Amino acid sequence: MMMTAWIWAAAMAAFAAIFNAVVKKKKSKRLPPGPGGVPLLGHLHLMGKNPHQDLQKLAKIYGPIMHLRFGLVNIIVVSSSQAAKQFLKTHDLIFATRPPHQAAKVMSYDQKSLSFGEYGPYWRTMRKLCTLELLSNLKISSFQSMRREELRLLVQSFKRAHTAVDLSAEVASMVADMSCRMVFGKKYEDKDIGEKGFKAVIHEAVHLTACPNLGDYFPFLGKLDVQGLTRRMKAVSKLFDQFFERIIDDHEQAKANTHKTKDFVDTLLETMKSGDIPFQFTREHVKSIMLDMLVTSMDTSATVIEWTMSELLRHPEVMNKVKEELEKQVSFDRMVEEEDLEGLEYLEMVIKESLRMHPVVSLLLHHTAATEDCVVIDGVHMPEKARVVVNLRAIGRDPSVWNNPDKFIPERFNGSKVEYRGQNFELIPFGAGRRSCPGMQLGITIVKLVVAQLVHCFDWDLPNGMLPEELDMNEVFGVVVSRAKHLMAIPTYRLCV
Repeated sequence: MMMTAWIWAAAMAAFAAIFNAVVKKKKSKRLPPGPGGVPLLGHLHLMGKNPHQDLQKLAKIYGPIMHLRFGLVNIIVVSSSQAAKQFLKTHDLIFATRPPHQAAKVMSYDQKSLSFGEYGPYWRTMRKLCTLELLSNLKISSFQSMRREELRLLVQSFKRAHTAVDLSAEVASMVADMSCRMVFGKKYEDKDIGEKGFKAVIHEAVHLTACPNLGDYFPFLGKLDVQGLTRRMKAVSKLFDQFFERIIDDHEQAKANTHKTKDFVDTLLETMKSGDIPFQFTREHVKSIMLDMLVTSMDTSATVIEWTMSELLRHPEVMNKVKEELEKQVSFDRMVEEEDLEGLEYLEMVIKESLRMHPVVSLLLHHTAATEDCVVIDGVHMPEKARVVVNLRAIGRDPSVWNNPDKFIPERFNGSKVEYRGQNFELIPFGAGRRSCPGMQLGITIVKLVVAQLVHCFDWDLPNGMLPEELDMNEVFGVVVSRAKHLMAIPTYRLCV
């Protein structure tokens, strides 16, 4: 036992000496400014439970382009719209790929997904396929009746409620059902995957993806799995794989039904069998895209709805303005339809403001610098294989861009040309450039429809006499940044139908 301890101590001392020599060599080149680090850890000790908030505070001291080191990995933190434009537009191609990521390697079939896949011919082809075949306006429209049906079920359940409902959980469940029907062709129950259930497995996968993994920052620790994360990843991956295999088998064995709207799996399987893809396209590729579509469509839309409804409950005057707009366009004798959304200008401002204050992915998934060292801005050196982190929270609350950035003021967008589609870098909740979210249009459609329906159909009150300003708005960090506590509210049905 004593001998083992001495061996470990000697090994760590030798590693520290080599590491410090490498760091000193790197410092000879001009890196972006940043705080002083500690041996081995670098700046990992500066990150708490909410890294997006910690990085925002550091950026106020060290500037919009900041250098940190997490273990052996160089991190470039981008915290302003001007800097984000340089990385995501001007030099987009240089930073278009993703770094190695242990969770994605294990759970997403060696990073074959769109979210974590390396930039190259495969990724470009899959992006094009998803954009044209899976997420086109025509495809999104084909599921309109399904979205209406699921939303009516939610409204009916709230209509029967006489006490506070868990808006966070109920909306998340409905969005999950929508996602399953679009991706797989039908809804699935908890018993259909694992002992803990369908939604618990999804939650575990999202948690493991966001969980700080020492193996990502100290590659030599990866195989040791000192945190036990890889073991958990493999267990989740096995459950997903069994589930997806069953779904693929069901689709392949199903008889042709010309009256059935093709789901995403139908389209992917047709692509696999067509031979039109210029490389080997296997069941693993199909399953990786299935996982991508399912997880990204579930958590993101539900979380935006959750934050938007939270802000409306905190600001009754804004809620009333949304109601008035809906009453003029929709009236009390029917529910909101997707055709109504185009004319709801104030609702659009509310969604923009919610996305500004609560970007669902506060830290965009890491980009990776070119395989060679490069100079991007003002002679500042970007180390080889550095990881670029764009902090959307810092950008959305930048006082040099937004007046009263910590206040919820939808009217700030009245007459503004700022959009959220990746062209205005002061508001890029879906990213920008080559790695922007291809599911943006579907996500926004769901968010607008659900928020409009909930506000139009119900009057909402906080439980137990809670005042709007008393509503807890604390965050919990993850791949998506959600409320720390579920949103509870009392619905009172207000329509004539």
